[in-house]
Amino acid sequence: MEGKEQDVSLGANKFPERQPIGTAAQSQDDGKDYKEPPPAPLFEPSELTSWSFYRAGIAEFMATFLFLYITILTVMGVNRSPTKCQSVGGHINPAVTFGLFLARKLSLTRALFYMVMQVLGAICGAGVVKGFEGKTLYGKYNGGANFVAPGYTKGDGLGAEIVGTFILVYTVFSATDAKRSARDSHVPILAPLPIGFAVFLVHLATIPITGTGINPARSLGAAIIFNKDLGWDDHWIFWVGPFIGAALAALYHQVVIRAIPFKSS
Repeated sequence: MEGKEQDVSLGANKFPERQPIGTAAQSQDDGKDYKEPPPAPLFEPSELTSWSFYRAGIAEFMATFLFLYITILTVMGVNRSPTKCQSVGGHINPAVTFGLFLARKLSLTRALFYMVMQVLGAICGAGVVKGFEGKTLYGKYNGGANFVAPGYTKGDGLGAEIVGTFILVYTVFSATDAKRSARDSHVPILAPLPIGFAVFLVHLATIPITGTGINPARSLGAAIIFNKDLGWDDHWIFWVGPFIGAALAALYHQVVIRAIPFKSS
C-alpha cells in the first residue's frame, strides 16, 4: 500500500498540472519564450536590393489580381441573383497594409510598394473581368463598382466602411499575433480562417449599403475599368473609410489590447 502511494506521489511530481488556460495563463508570460519584436524602421533602403522584397510585391500583385477577378465576378453574379452572399479575404488590401504599417510591423518602403502592387493587380483583375463579360453585360451590372446604394446617405456608407474595415484589420492583428501563438501554441489556429470568416460577415452586413469595399485597391480597380460617374461619385468613401477603420484597429490592438506603448523595454 505504501509502495502505491509513493508511486502516485512520484507520478504527480513528474507530471505537474499544466498552466491554466484563460486570464491566468495570459498573466504568466514567464513560462513562454516570447520577446516583443523590434518595430520596423520607417525607411529601409536595403530592402530595395533584396529579392524577397520584390517577390513579396509580385505576390501582392497576383493575389490582388485574383482577388478582383473573383470578387467582381461574384458581385456581378450576386446582382443577377435574388440572394446576396460573398466571401473574400487576405492581406491584398491597402487598408490592411496601412494598419500593419501604423503598428510598425513593416517599413514605409515596403508598405508603399505593397499598395502600388495591390492597386496594379486590382486594375488588371478588373480589366480581365470586363474582357470576359463584354461591355454590355459588364455595364449592366455596373462593373462591380462600389457606390452608396439608393436609400442610404454618404454618412451611412462611410460608417459602414469604417466599421467593416475595423473588424477585418482587428481580426488580422488578432489572428497573426505572435504573442498569442507563443502563449497558446497548444491551440492551433489557421489565420486565414478567422480572417475569411470576418470578411464574410462584413459582406453580409454591408453589401446592401456599399457593395462592401473595405479594400481601397478593390474599389479603385473596379472604378478605373468601369469609368462611369457612378463609380467615382462616392469613391472617396472607399479610401477614407477603410483607412480610418484600419487606423482605429491598429490603435485598439496595440494600445488597448497589447498596451505596447506602456511596456518597459
